[in-house]
Amino acid sequence: MKMFFFRARYGVTLALWLAAALAAAQTPWSDSYRLEAQGDYAAALSALRPVIDADPTHELAIMRTAWLQYLLGDYNSAIDDYERAAELNEQSLDARLGMLLPLLAQRRWREAAVIAQEVLSTAPWNYYAHVRLMVAEEGQRQWETLARHAHDVAARYPSDATVLVYLARAEARQGNLGPARRAYTQVLERYPAHEEALAFLSQNAD
Repeated sequence: MKMFFFRARYGVTLALWLAAALAAAQTPWSDSYRLEAQGDYAAALSALRPVIDADPTHELAIMRTAWLQYLLGDYNSAIDDYERAAELNEQSLDARLGMLLPLLAQRRWREAAVIAQEVLSTAPWNYYAHVRLMVAEEGQRQWETLARHAHDVAARYPSDATVLVYLARAEARQGNLGPARRAYTQVLERYPAHEEALAFLSQNAD
């Protein structure tokens, strides 16, 4: 009987401890991440409001707000917040890389290219800056520039398929079918189910 009472009391204590731990883990941050994972970006944004209200200069909260606004398609607000984060921390590469996303979504290719180059002036082989610059180059139909750029970056990231896709596109747009085929073949070695590469090679066999 005593053993049963001990076990029951232990079980109640454990349940209370787990409930308290779960409650403690429920913060604006955890709520925001959970809601984002569920696809409810507006609620994820609202969940962070207490953090921003308590500290309007909270760098990470501003960055996360910008990200969620980007996911919501509120690109101008996202840019404003990324700019604010960059003003708070002039060394932040994250803020500038983040700013590229809504700029590219709005097809503001030239502005995005300038920001990407700013990042690369500090971090010359930052992968995300290079890929987002390639998006801007593609948007401006700078095929020769894009081909050279993608070739150089592919040498630094030889296992990456994305860079090779941009190289293949640039070569194809210039009518260089041989180099385009080679690049798309390399894409398939890294990503065998890549639909764009499969379609191109099936339509442009040797």
